[in-house]
Amino acid sequence: MKLKDKIALVTGGTSGIGLETAKLFQQEGATVIVTGTQAAHLKDAAQALGNTAMALAVDLRDVAQISRAVADIVDTHGRIDVVFANAGAGKAAPLDAVTPEQITEQFSLNFNGVFFVIQKAAPHMPKGGSIVVTTSFLNEVGTPGLSILSATKAAVRSLVRSAGAELAPRGIRVNAVSPGPIETPFHSKLGLSEKQLADTGEAITSAVPLKRFGQPLEIARAALYLASDDASFVTGTELVVDGGLTQI
Repeated sequence: MKLKDKIALVTGGTSGIGLETAKLFQQEGATVIVTGTQAAHLKDAAQALGNTAMALAVDLRDVAQISRAVADIVDTHGRIDVVFANAGAGKAAPLDAVTPEQITEQFSLNFNGVFFVIQKAAPHMPKGGSIVVTTSFLNEVGTPGLSILSATKAAVRSLVRSAGAELAPRGIRVNAVSPGPIETPFHSKLGLSEKQLADTGEAITSAVPLKRFGQPLEIARAALYLASDDASFVTGTELVVDGGLTQI
């Protein structure tokens, strides 16, 4: 098993890519801890992962909550071997409709949340530890209506390089997995109407060389590779899993 006896923290781990990755990490031998904000999703994730897992209510926009969660994990398990910083959210809006509040909200979760998870977890990670961050194909393309979400993902991609450089002397690797369009609840949270979602889905499917949306498990497998010793000489990089959308 690729993660035998590892302690793995998965933020945004109660649905979609995060939950699928937590399940895969668990199958590969890890003890997993997932975080989320919605009580119903936390309950469902806890049931799906079983008694060996922890499901913690953590608002990643609050540094104090991140600190408490990391302390709880370390008190229980003594260390953190793997971090999958996956939580994120976005809101679609054209340039002339973007508000300061929307910018603050998206950066506080998508960038600040990732940054402080890394900052608080890293001191408790041993040599050989691995941090994997979820970026997005949006950091490579210009997409109308998603300027702020795209900017947060580009910022996180830069952070992966900087954090990777800082943590390399300690033997901790930092990489990113960059999903393309994936069949998850994320798209329904962008604030688009059903018709807009359908039209957007058709346009994306047409643009993707493989002519389909990806599945959460396909991202989970990429995250597993980066988290495991299979990628022991890989750091600072971004593994693109987008059906060729930004590559072909």
